[in-house]
Amino acid sequence: MRKIDFHKIAEAVEQVCIDICHQLPDDVLSAIKESAEKESNPRAVEILNQLIENNKIAAKDNIPLCQDTGLVVVFAEQGVETVVSENDKNRPLEDAVNEGVKRGYRKGYLRKSVVDDPLKNRRNTGTNIPSIFHLEQSDGDKIKLSLMAKGGGCENKSQFKMFNPTAESEEIINWVLQVVKQAGANACPPFIIGIGIGGNFEKSCLLSKKALLNRLDKENSQPYYAELEKQILNKVNSLGIGPQGLGGNTTALGVKIETAPCHIASLPVAVNIECHSHRHKSMVI
Repeated sequence: MRKIDFHKIAEAVEQVCIDICHQLPDDVLSAIKESAEKESNPRAVEILNQLIENNKIAAKDNIPLCQDTGLVVVFAEQGVETVVSENDKNRPLEDAVNEGVKRGYRKGYLRKSVVDDPLKNRRNTGTNIPSIFHLEQSDGDKIKLSLMAKGGGCENKSQFKMFNPTAESEEIINWVLQVVKQAGANACPPFIIGIGIGGNFEKSCLLSKKALLNRLDKENSQPYYAELEKQILNKVNSLGIGPQGLGGNTTALGVKIETAPCHIASLPVAVNIECHSHRHKSMVI
């Protein structure tokens, strides 16, 4: 059994929290640059170039890409041959991750956006924890952590729908387009659109969030869904919403789909909207 030090994990998470808030992943930045070259609307080109310049300034001056530095979402895969240890005592992996998030948001002077009660008092925790933590077991003696700093504006525009199991793909496509239209400028386009199909109520929503971790320059491994991603992206970009909702043919940078088996009577579908400031990173310890 491999023991992994609690503080080693916390330190790694701390640094990732700071890193993702100050620089876009390479695939996202490349997608923005490529869109700027193809965009036909001069105003949209100007906005996309401003996003590229914003990334340069944030990285150079070590300041956040966006004032909303997000609620941290964590997908963790813990090998069955690992334990998290502190002073020879086993600790939950979630505790180490939350410690790292707390340190990162303090050290990086990042905005704390978590309230401790959703309805009654809505008092800020002052630490940006707890994170939203999803844990899966895996083979081996490694821990993989994928972190995403998810802003509130785009998250608020995400939706779920339970379709009849007889629904055709066109029905799902049309609903996704409606979700994007309703999101509009309020979710800071151009978007990355995560779609979860299958599972059940909660599984489809989880899949839609997990889909956002897929690289924009990597095609879906299932040809049917790779083609569906392309169809949806083309239709979304035909809506004319454009960067920051000011028009153009770059409403989204990418569409990513994750699927799971589901009940014969169900066809759950969830859409998770992500803004252009798509901040995420994975690491293996």
